[in-house]
Amino acid sequence: MANPSLSPGRRLREAWSAGPVALPGVFNPFVAKMAEQIGFRAVYLSGGALSAGNGVPDIGLLTLTEFVQAAQLTASATSLPLICDADTGFGEALNVERTVRLFETAGAAGIHLEDQEFPKRCGHLSGKAVVSADAMAAKIRAAVAAKRDKDFVIMARTDAKGVNGFDDAVRRAKIYLDAGADAIFPEAMETREEFAQFAKCVPGAILLANMTEFGKSPLLDVATLGALGYRLILFPLTAFRVAMKAAEDTLRDLYANGTQKASLPKMQTRQELYDLLGYTGYEARDRAYFGQ
Repeated sequence: MANPSLSPGRRLREAWSAGPVALPGVFNPFVAKMAEQIGFRAVYLSGGALSAGNGVPDIGLLTLTEFVQAAQLTASATSLPLICDADTGFGEALNVERTVRLFETAGAAGIHLEDQEFPKRCGHLSGKAVVSADAMAAKIRAAVAAKRDKDFVIMARTDAKGVNGFDDAVRRAKIYLDAGADAIFPEAMETREEFAQFAKCVPGAILLANMTEFGKSPLLDVATLGALGYRLILFPLTAFRVAMKAAEDTLRDLYANGTQKASLPKMQTRQELYDLLGYTGYEARDRAYFGQ
């Protein structure tokens, strides 16, 4: 159970200090509540899921305001520390200062910034381009300088492996750590051996492994990646993809048959919904405020 007296960033650091942390992507605040009830120790807000949920691709179309609003709603729904995708920082170094302050005020535990050029692309697609390592290091220094809580986590994601190769990804990771990054997110490793080698090349660093489906990386489990040296294991779109497929199947069945009866066994019941929301607690407090 997370200690609510600690800042979100401190709770996240304590979570990864206790062992590898599975980070499920939560695509709305209710799913964040669900993850907490199940027993996860931290959650993640994906820019890909946020974009898709708003009907647009993950190519930098949503604004900082939309990202921060989603972060605030999600963080308020759970006591779990929340890591947020902050794309390329929504601008250059001075813009990154504001980005950090807004996410921190929203209640996030930390953010990750990526070294792609804007407009960014999904990290597992071709056609990406990266900024210079110096330009990214400047953003990281700005992010570190802007945070008010020393424990707010600044993570640097590098997409260089898919653009310039493995060695450049390692080189950049070291530069970003020197600039003050708390953790490194090497995107689009293609084999178990690459994950292992990357960890060996940046010993002692807090590392995140991205286990997104249908991408370039093999789907390794938390225990395996933990043994390789990764403290944060990300599943950014897993629940989203399953939920969207279930929604599609349900809508097709409803369209074809004109009734939802066949879908009832697959549904969360009204009581399950109310229990997770704490509905009876709201009712009890409302009665108490009126002296009933």
